[in-house]
Order: sequence, then C-alpha cells, then structure tokens
Amino acid sequence: MNVDNKNSHSASSSNFLRAIIESDNEKGTYQRPGMPKVITRFPPEPNGYLHIGHAKSICLNFGLARDYDGRCHLRFDDTNPTKEDQEFVDTIKDSVQWLGFSWEQGGTDYLHYASDYFDTLYLMAEYLIEAGHAYVDSQTPEEIARNRGSFSEPGKNSPYRDRPAAESLDLFRRMKAGEFPDGSYVLRAKIDMASPNMNMRDPVIYRIRHAHHHRTGDKWNIYPMYDYTHPISDALENITHSICTLEFQDHRPFYDWILERLSETITLPDGRVIGGFLQKPLPHQYEFARLNLTYTITSKRKLLQLVEEKIVDGWDDPRMPTIVGIRRRGYTPESIQLFCERIGVAKADGWIDVGTLEGSLRDDLDPKAPRATAVLHPVKLVIDNFPEHLQEECTSPVHPHYPERGLRRFPITKELWIEREDFMIDPVKGYFRLFPGNRVRLRYGYVVECTGYDVDEAGNVTAVHCNYFPDSKSGTEGSTAYKVKGNIHWVSREHAVEAEVRLYDRLFADPAPDANNKDFRLALNPHSKEVVRAYLEPGLAAAQPGDIYQFERHGYFVADIKDSQPGQPVFNRAVTLRDSWGKKKSFF
Repeated sequence: MNVDNKNSHSASSSNFLRAIIESDNEKGTYQRPGMPKVITRFPPEPNGYLHIGHAKSICLNFGLARDYDGRCHLRFDDTNPTKEDQEFVDTIKDSVQWLGFSWEQGGTDYLHYASDYFDTLYLMAEYLIEAGHAYVDSQTPEEIARNRGSFSEPGKNSPYRDRPAAESLDLFRRMKAGEFPDGSYVLRAKIDMASPNMNMRDPVIYRIRHAHHHRTGDKWNIYPMYDYTHPISDALENITHSICTLEFQDHRPFYDWILERLSETITLPDGRVIGGFLQKPLPHQYEFARLNLTYTITSKRKLLQLVEEKIVDGWDDPRMPTIVGIRRRGYTPESIQLFCERIGVAKADGWIDVGTLEGSLRDDLDPKAPRATAVLHPVKLVIDNFPEHLQEECTSPVHPHYPERGLRRFPITKELWIEREDFMIDPVKGYFRLFPGNRVRLRYGYVVECTGYDVDEAGNVTAVHCNYFPDSKSGTEGSTAYKVKGNIHWVSREHAVEAEVRLYDRLFADPAPDANNKDFRLALNPHSKEVVRAYLEPGLAAAQPGDIYQFERHGYFVADIKDSQPGQPVFNRAVTLRDSWGKKKSFF
C-alpha cells in the first residue's frame, strides 16, 4: 500500500482537472450567454455529518470555481426521506461556510435541493416511459437482484420489460398516487441487461416510499434514485464539470445515457412531439481519487458505531475526522485548504499520511498563534531565598518573530509550578534540567540552583527547592555571566490560572485501522485522550472560545468552543509541536 507523505513545506498543484477545464475554456466548450464557463457543485446527502474527505471535495469544487471565475452550487441530494434531517442540512451549510466558501454570487443564492426538481423529474420519467426508455417492473426486490446477473454472467430480462408503455404509465401514475405498498413496483430504465457494466442493466430510477420528506412533506409516495436525480440536477443547474469520487466511475455511462435521452425529441404515433428537456452542451462527469487518510476511518457506519458505543464523545469529539470534530480540535479553514492544495487531486486511489494534515496545521498556526506558558503535569518549585511577598514582573514576546505584537507580562514569585519531567532525583546521561546541585534558567526569569526536594510517604516528589541568583534575570546585563544548559518554563503558583486541558492524539494506533475487514475497535489508541488539571500563565484567563495559542514546548491548543468559559478556560491540544509518530514503524 503506497503512502504519500508529502513534504510539509511544498504545496502541490497536482490537479488533472485544471488541465481539463483550461482545455474546455480554450475551446469554448461551455461558452453560453450570461453564464460563466465553469459551474461546479458540491452535492451532499443531508443524512450525517461531513468529514475530512468531504472537506477535500468542498475545497476542490468551490476552489476550481473560484480560480476560473465561475461559481459553485451547494445542492442537497435529499432523495432518501427516511435518512435525512434539517439538522444535517444546517450543519453542512455551516461547514461549507466555515471552510471559507459561499454558494452566493452576485446577489444570487445558488443553494439547491434535489427535491426542488421532483416535479420535473417525474415529468421526465413519464416521458421516458412514453419514449420506450423505461418500464414499470412488478418483480420483487429479490427477483430483480437475482436476475441482474453478475460480473461473469449477463442478466435476464424482466418478464415485464416489454410491458406496453400505456400500462407502465398507468401503473407509474398510480404509484405516485399512493395505491401500492413499498416494494411492490419500481420504475426501471430500459437499457441492456447483458451490458458488462452492471449499472447499465436496467437500473431502478424510481421506487415507492411512503415516507415524510423534510421539505416536501407527504406530497410524494415515490422517490427518484440518486443515479437518476444526480445527472438531471446537474443539467438543470447548467453544471459544466460534475466532479465525483472514483466509486462513481462505473456510473458515468448511465449519467451520459440519461442526459442524452432527455435531450432528444421523438414523435409519437399520434403525432405528438415529446422530449427535448435538456439543451446542449451537457454536463460531463469526472472522477478523482477519494481521500484515504492513515490512522483514520471515514465510513459513516463505523463513525456512527464510535458514537453509539460511546467510544468517542459525540460527532464533534476532537478525535473524530468530522468537520465539526476537527474544527473543535483547533484546525483552521486555512490549514484544511493548505492540506488540500498539498495533496493535490489524483486519478488513482492512494493513501495520504495523516502527518501531512497535521503538518499543514502547524505551518498555518506557527505565524499566527500567540505564545503562552502552560504547565501540564505540575510539581511545586520553591525558591527558598526569594523574598516572601515579592512579585517581580517578567516579560516575553507574544510572538518571537513579530516583535510588533508586543509583550506578555507575568509575575515571578517565591512558589512556582514547573513540569514534573523537569526534575529528576537521579538524572540520566544528557539530562540538563533540575536535579540536586544543578543550575537551570527559569525561562524569561532567573537562574536557579536546585538544593533539594520533598517527598510524600510513597516516595513521590511533592516539591523541589532551589535558590535564585538575583543578578541573573533574563534581559539584564548580569544574566550573560551565567552559563547553563537547561532552560525550563514555569508559572507563578499564586497567579496561575488552573484549567482543564485535554491532550488529544490520534484515535487509532494502526495506520489502516479497518483494512482487510479488521475490527477497527481493536486498533483504538488507548492514549488518544488524556485530561489534566494544568496551570496557565495569568493572561489566559481572558481566553475566548476558539482562541488558539502555542503552549511553548507542548504544541498548539485551542480554547474549547463548547466548554470553555471566560475565566474558566478549557483547552484542547490541536497538534504537538513536532510529529511524534513519524518515526514509528510503517504497517504498509
């Protein structure tokens, strides 16, 4: 299995679709009065939450339209009323807008629903029956499946395939009127039951479904199938380039067939001329490789299982690959767009290392995120010779590369919090932080020398003791006289903000958690979430939900958009400063 771990510092422009669009534009393929040359669409089904794979499609469709002065429509494929809900419509719209895109252009709203076309789709279906291109089938679903054949055997014609058009039309109208129960009849396109392409073996284009629709209510008792609705919706909206993932490649012949049939006109024996529903040029479908991301699953069924079995804390759990999840994790729209640019658009399936996604976030946040100090696993440090009630101001840059952003100010006091890992009783070779007799610099503060430590009855260190050197403060003339190898961060015990910090990591420990029909639950990473009570520098008390910081030494953290409150922040780790997974053994 090939894994593409693209260099995080070089954006990829690999996109075969651009060459197609530029060729079409040069030839004037879609030169139409009053319309742009490029019109794309993003057509989700409103039956769940979008994930990172959908984000790639959003960036691709809206991005191509933007880059070629076109427009992109948002269309909800709401043809399956039993699985759709307004909640999903709302969250999908919010996700598209959060990613930085809009379906409005020039004061016109290009938000569409497949259900907008139900009346037109029905009239077209009646035409197909009259034209001899469709028939009502009375076989059971099991009989239809059995007679469809296989990849090695042709299908068998339905005994109802040559049903007179008038009879099929009557049955179809009665299906619409609600006379028959679900599953008793279907409308099928009449193409070729011996076709090597299974999708061309008289596919079902309408089925009976007595179900309430979230937009049309109880008006309809029959609903069109996706493969029928999708190309027609594209044509009605004047889409030029219909971009799908590779699993729809075998559906393209039917896409072309149905559009050609609906652009034709025929003369019936009674002299009536029917058809001509669609005008050329017709849309063309193109396929690209879906996003396969290591250490990630995107199957809707499996994601639902994670939620229902409470393996995660809902669809917006920051470990989930859903857009609401990665947004809560701390990913930015710019980082997602950067990721999509770097991985490009391919014609063949492959794997993208999730490190490319994480690297895109680091590269986006590094110049943006203000710096802050946080002690995640604290132990008390007592400066024994520091005056009892003294509070001395220390400063550090908001961002080390942008001095114009100003300084952070925080006090140093007699008692501090430091990271537990910054002290060892018996140091290992190469350890330069605190241990008895060693000196380190308190970052932005003084040089201190460790003089001892306290332990509890179990032998756990409860406090570290040291003395400081008053003439060693960072930024003062005397500080250069002190040469130390260790530099540790700290916060004042008296002034620190106590906060819940959630240390998130990859949800799975296996790069291909569901490959080869594995039980993906066996690949769960037991360390994907750790909740700690941390101490933060005083200024973070004012953090607002969604604010992102680099906690020095630790990584990038976001104030949780649901649980964080002013004065009581809750932070999620978005990504570590460096990729700690990169050196792990590959499973591919």
